[in-house]
Amino acid sequence: MSSSVKNFTVGYNPLNKSNTFSSGDYLMGQVTFELTNECEVQSLFVKLKGKAQVLWTENHGKTIVTYQSKEKYFSIKQFVIQESMGKNVLSAGCHVYPFTFQIPAQDLPSSFKSSCGKILYTVEANLNRSMRMDSKAKAEFTLIQKRNTDPVLMTPQQNMIDKKMKLFSSGSVAMDVSIAKTGFCQGEGIKVMASLQNKSSRDIKPKYCLYRKYSYFANRKRKVETKDILKEEGEAIPHSAGQTVTRIITVPSTVATSILNCNIIKVEYRLRVYLDVKYASDPEVKFPIVILPALEGSDNQQSSDFLTSGFDEFPNAYMSGGMSFLQNPAAPESAPPPSYETYGMYPSLTGLDRKP
Repeated sequence: MSSSVKNFTVGYNPLNKSNTFSSGDYLMGQVTFELTNECEVQSLFVKLKGKAQVLWTENHGKTIVTYQSKEKYFSIKQFVIQESMGKNVLSAGCHVYPFTFQIPAQDLPSSFKSSCGKILYTVEANLNRSMRMDSKAKAEFTLIQKRNTDPVLMTPQQNMIDKKMKLFSSGSVAMDVSIAKTGFCQGEGIKVMASLQNKSSRDIKPKYCLYRKYSYFANRKRKVETKDILKEEGEAIPHSAGQTVTRIITVPSTVATSILNCNIIKVEYRLRVYLDVKYASDPEVKFPIVILPALEGSDNQQSSDFLTSGFDEFPNAYMSGGMSFLQNPAAPESAPPPSYETYGMYPSLTGLDRKP
């Protein structure tokens, strides 16, 4: 009598209230399935994977060109039941196999998903039986980069512009704008201080725009997508007057964190402060903004839902297991277990792309 596998699933236990993980964390879970009767199993293994990929197309005349690239971070494989263990006969009923992985303690980018790219982290299970199709299951988990204490993120920024009016206006306008730092958490307020001098013949109005910039890289080509996140405006400044204004621009708690440590995907933010002048081009200044994860336990902490996709495995140490066997953390073959060493969340901002 043939045996049927029912309800084959893989899941993991939440590590915190926001159900997110970081590099170096332990991910514990279980593979669960039911057998209708006794069954011989060749192998059962679990994989932990992390990768990024981009894909988009462009029309060049009558030709459609596809651009794609992948970046692999890790693929760790644990055997719960290995074929070399001999005859593995499982009884009918429900079976639960726990497992434990340690996410590699390296500088991993946060989970991300957009129309042209994604950064995915998954745990996958595979049950192999002779002369039967494999039973497979997959679960995604959200990884957030560890918070960074790089002093560059605390560096104040200042920019100024002085512009002479033309055409339908005369005189000049000037503004000197500053913000207290560069890095801001999700849900945090950006305090913007602006000293405005309106020596023109028209009223001017300060406006603020926080926008995001997604960049994708493949085949020596870059694709850029920008989108305004929020816009606000202040009170009008009358002509021949000066005024210092302060504005708090709150970073939405739902926006993705900045990603600056992936070779094929960049997530950047800019704060644009400009003066709305009728019948004239608007003078403006821009500041690069790094958005960091909300503090653990806060209501603003990021959570996401992402697509899945598989890729090649790397060999890893053999791990045996059974019904009540809790496996040791995964480690590369013939290598010591990963350390608890933590890494900075972002690279130095000195190379940050300041283009719009």
